[in-house]
Amino acid sequence: MAQVLEFKLPDLGEGLTEAEIVRWLVQVGDVVAVDQPVVEVETAKAMVEVPCPYGGVVTARFGEEGTEMPVGAPLITVAVGAPASDAVADAGSGTGGSGNVLVGYGTSEAPARRRRVRSTRPEPAVSVTVDGTAPIAPVAPASSAAPVEATGGPVPVISPLVRRLARENGLDLRELTGSGPDGLILRADVENALRMAVPREEAAQAAQQPAAPSALTGVRRVPLKGVRGAVADKLSRSRREIPDATCWVDADATELMRARTAMNTTGGPKISLLALLARICTAALARFPELNSSVDQAAREVVQFDQVHLGFAAQTERGLVVPVVRDAHARDAEGLTAEFARLTEAGRQGRLTPAELTGGTFTLNNYGVFGVDGSTPIINHPEAAMLGVGRIVPRAWVHEGELAVRQVVQLSLTFDHRVCDGGTAGGFLRHVADCVEQPAVLLRTL
Repeated sequence: MAQVLEFKLPDLGEGLTEAEIVRWLVQVGDVVAVDQPVVEVETAKAMVEVPCPYGGVVTARFGEEGTEMPVGAPLITVAVGAPASDAVADAGSGTGGSGNVLVGYGTSEAPARRRRVRSTRPEPAVSVTVDGTAPIAPVAPASSAAPVEATGGPVPVISPLVRRLARENGLDLRELTGSGPDGLILRADVENALRMAVPREEAAQAAQQPAAPSALTGVRRVPLKGVRGAVADKLSRSRREIPDATCWVDADATELMRARTAMNTTGGPKISLLALLARICTAALARFPELNSSVDQAAREVVQFDQVHLGFAAQTERGLVVPVVRDAHARDAEGLTAEFARLTEAGRQGRLTPAELTGGTFTLNNYGVFGVDGSTPIINHPEAAMLGVGRIVPRAWVHEGELAVRQVVQLSLTFDHRVCDGGTAGGFLRHVADCVEQPAVLLRTL
């Protein structure tokens, strides 16, 4: 007879207390192997596939897609040590075990052979009634892996985020025509449909019941949760705890742009501008290590770091994220370019791990990509400083005593005034500007 073990949502690290189910990767009756991913969840940090520590047959699933689950809540139950047919039968008759076994990675049973190949398209949620601790009447798996609405055929949707957006707003995906390849429904299609639906709803409500003269219309409440909630909490803490100050300077980036062009004509991998700015940052931090630090408030100490773990701000569909390039001071321009590209792509796909989003010691923020010249960024707590880079644009500039058109950029440094005074911050920023204007000496080390 099979032993039924309960797998609970584990602690995913960094103090996270809950996660939202995005997509189930297994169904009731599937055979799973030890450490096989069984569910994809979204935390405040990233999208994570959660592996199951048991090998056996899935007898029940808890929670539908879009449901928020606290850490420690049951995810699935697995029958260990019995064929699939016997395990499902045992689960239905209630003779498969207590299901109250503590979760631990590893099992004495041999890993079961994986029966099901994971589909590249999201699978529909299996409706399981939950009373908080145990399943009631597990539902048999669907016959198709494609997403299917309650009364219709397969809907051309791949992204679970698109499906969730439609579900949360009560939108029937079968009524949409996708603008993607082969009619694929994209997030933009759902958002456009929602924008068109709002005026219709408001008009219908106005016809039925006229609004009071002083009443506000068109008001929406957006929950601060997930990435947006985590960013809000972190920025609020930064403003609350860090006495920050900002200084800025304009710099002539013409020579830096020429140097990058020359480096990229050699036939090797292309070097990004962000990588060159990162090399300049690490060189400046070697001269002004006070800014590569954080403040331990409890001990009333400034903690300075030998390694530079460089964070960089990246805007994604899920919101602002700050991936961290480990040991940026030890990487050359080519290595930095590759790592920036890897982390940026992972951020766009929502695949950054908590480890890739934490542990930074200094942040580089290239807000020039948004077409703006300057900003006073909020420090990425618990770091002590952030360098901001505006857009590089042609401007009138006095060069070698004559007026000329040069490529000019505004650089800004926001710093924690507890770790240094204005002289140190100004020295750091001036050194960065000098390297931007005269990069020849620095580039010989790349």
